[in-house]
Amino acid sequence: MTVAPLIRVQRDDFCLEAETRRISAGRTDIGAIVTFTGLCRDEGGALEALELEHYPGMVEAELERLGREAITRWDLLALTIIHRFGKITPGENIVLVAAASPHRRAAFEAADFLMDYLKSSAPFWKKEHLADGSEGDWVDAKAQDEQALHRWKSKR
Repeated sequence: MTVAPLIRVQRDDFCLEAETRRISAGRTDIGAIVTFTGLCRDEGGALEALELEHYPGMVEAELERLGREAITRWDLLALTIIHRFGKITPGENIVLVAAASPHRRAAFEAADFLMDYLKSSAPFWKKEHLADGSEGDWVDAKAQDEQALHRWKSKR
């Protein structure tokens, strides 16, 4: 059976429980579903919102490419990547990765791989809106995100 990643880039929120149920509905071959949900932080009370921008079509193609790479590298039975865009306030969901496999190790590694790529290389642009009403900076990938990504490049 060929597995195709489910990719959604959307303004609206998502429901972790609903996505997990969708993946596992009627399946008895799945032994593990590993999920990662990224949330918007308030940065110590300084952040009012994080605004994510993207180029429609380009970001979906890149997420599809990353999803297919994960499916090729690990024994996955299902894969979902949902990434939100627009203005997201602290405490709200930003991203979901859900990887399903017969055994836990493949699901953990695939989710970890995907999040490292999403955090550092996904074609999203993030702008801070500060709680004091001023506009913050555009956010770049952090050095530790780039270092985490490097470990996967060396395992190709």
